[in-house]
Amino acid sequence: MSWYDNFLGVMKDNEVRLVSYVPDNVITPLLKGVTSDNYFMSVGATREDEAVGIVTGAWMGGVRGAVMMQTSGFAVIPNVLASLVVPSQVPAVLVVSERGALGEFNIGQVLVSRTMRPTLDAIAVTHHTLDNPDTMNFVVDRALKQAFATLSPVVFILSPLLTGGKVFKA
Repeated sequence: MSWYDNFLGVMKDNEVRLVSYVPDNVITPLLKGVTSDNYFMSVGATREDEAVGIVTGAWMGGVRGAVMMQTSGFAVIPNVLASLVVPSQVPAVLVVSERGALGEFNIGQVLVSRTMRPTLDAIAVTHHTLDNPDTMNFVVDRALKQAFATLSPVVFILSPLLTGGKVFKA
């Protein structure tokens, strides 16, 4: 099975049903899997902070949810994480396709990539960079279980080493 089929399988095993997202080329295989599987409820959002709000509301209604986005979209969500998700103890799951590394040409992506992990550390949000399909299922499963048990958010950063990233023409 592909990395994205495995990832979605682990989400199902942990009863993550709602996926709110802002489209991105790298996570397209995940989004196709979510939108074509009746297990998942998918909601497109116009902004990443809106997607986090949707997942937060779903949690308050008893539904586990995840947000899918690209690196540059992360730049709009530190406030909603620090002022809503963390203090309200919402185990929001964020899935971020990593751009800004390994040959990236877009300076905006590069700058957000360089500041994403330190920002998450500063607001005490657990994050894992997924770069190996052989260990991905274990990491995602255990991190989801921990997030739901401790009522804490978790961020999965999808490395280009896992996804293949975005292909650039030289």
